[in-house]
Amino acid sequence: MRLVAPHKKAMEPLSNPRDTSAARSVAPSFKVDRESEVPLRQQVADQIVYQIVTGSLGAGQSVPSVRELARRLRIHHNTVSGAYQDLVQRGWLSGGHGSRLKVCGMSAGGVTAPDLDSLINATIALARRQGFTLQQLRQRVRERLIAQPPDQILVVEEEPELRRLLQAEIATAMDWRVTSCAPQRLVEDPACAIGALVAASRAALQVLGPAPSGSYPAVTITYSQATPQLQAIRRLNRPAVVGLVSVSPSFLALAHGLLALVLGTRHTLLPVLAPVDDASRLQAADLIFCDSLAYADLRGPRRVLYRLIADDTLQSLREAMEALHADR
Repeated sequence: MRLVAPHKKAMEPLSNPRDTSAARSVAPSFKVDRESEVPLRQQVADQIVYQIVTGSLGAGQSVPSVRELARRLRIHHNTVSGAYQDLVQRGWLSGGHGSRLKVCGMSAGGVTAPDLDSLINATIALARRQGFTLQQLRQRVRERLIAQPPDQILVVEEEPELRRLLQAEIATAMDWRVTSCAPQRLVEDPACAIGALVAASRAALQVLGPAPSGSYPAVTITYSQATPQLQAIRRLNRPAVVGLVSVSPSFLALAHGLLALVLGTRHTLLPVLAPVDDASRLQAADLIFCDSLAYADLRGPRRVLYRLIADDTLQSLREAMEALHADR
């Protein structure tokens, strides 16, 4: 099992196989090559797209005027004008007659930015025109992705229902995006963990195996000891029926084992797998413990929320994500 490793050392830039002395630089990442077979108009458009893709030009930011850019590049202003017109038609730039063109985005007149496929296609086209191979592009993109701090949490768990429950609880408690997968999926395709901090139970971590040196350490999911639920049962002053509702068979088994400590022979446990098709099954219950998903579906004053994940785990996830982003 291999989880992706964050390489924190600075990466050396790839040398441009078409970088000749005839190429005139306008800005650190803006130039044209008069000896290239690619028309100057296309080169100008590609360079602007590249700056947008890499964030050098942000949404709503103005691009140089036609005459200014033509003067800097020492090319005809009609060439720059044509490139700008192409970018307006393709949705990269916008602007009214007589005004400076700006990069499209929600801050630029409400115009939506090009979609992800357009960004990828533009990057591929630009890389190929500059002489880079697709393998070079693939390798460098992968390195860049791995070097980024995680932008989501990946819950790894075998049982689909338990996986969905864990994902929901973490998503409710965190501001980060939360996804999930089975352990075997991650073993077969470690790339699933690119850009993610893995959170898994001890059983799931055993399936994943040891992570390689330098990778993001996975956060172990531990379960709560059901202290509020045990206290609620102890407060019952007469024999009662205690309902237990969950979408997960594993949750029902785990909770049953914990609650049995105080149920004894005095109280009766009524486990029910959600969704509950027949609500009458719970009519006899004096108290109903519900997991985070079942709680939203049931109604009534007798229901009590039963969160599965321990608070310490949620705090560990917060601290891990904050630390990984603070290092960047």
